[in-house]
Amino acid sequence: MENQTHNQQPPTNPDDQRAAKDAAFREKLRQMALPLAPLVQLTTGEIHPAFPGTLLNFWLLTDEELEELAHFYHQRTPCRWTLHYPCPIAWSSDMPLEEKRRRIGRFIGLRGCETPLRVKSEEEILEEARAARVSDEEEIWRRKLPWYRS
Repeated sequence: MENQTHNQQPPTNPDDQRAAKDAAFREKLRQMALPLAPLVQLTTGEIHPAFPGTLLNFWLLTDEELEELAHFYHQRTPCRWTLHYPCPIAWSSDMPLEEKRRRIGRFIGLRGCETPLRVKSEEEILEEARAARVSDEEEIWRRKLPWYRS
């Protein structure tokens, strides 16, 4: 009987070759295959047919599917059920695709889909500091000279 390990051919598919060589690629594939727990509609207990079964399916949702999910789970058109979901979201159909994806991700409980914090620019920080300094100086003058008004 032949040794079967010698009969194995190296992978011929480029993706298989890359996966065999690249640990980061394998890890990303593993992450994208993570299953997502489905969310049920409050009124019927049903799961939307487009609900992503894996993280990869979430990233492949189209604009139309995101709209359908928001509507199905009472987020697009607010009603008495909207706020009864664990993480309700504000929805607008004119948002860009990535904003819709981020909000649906937050709605279904994905980490990293929170609303990004706005970071102030250096100029904004300097302007706020200057305004605070001027305000403090004016307050000092008001205390020293009661008749002083800026």
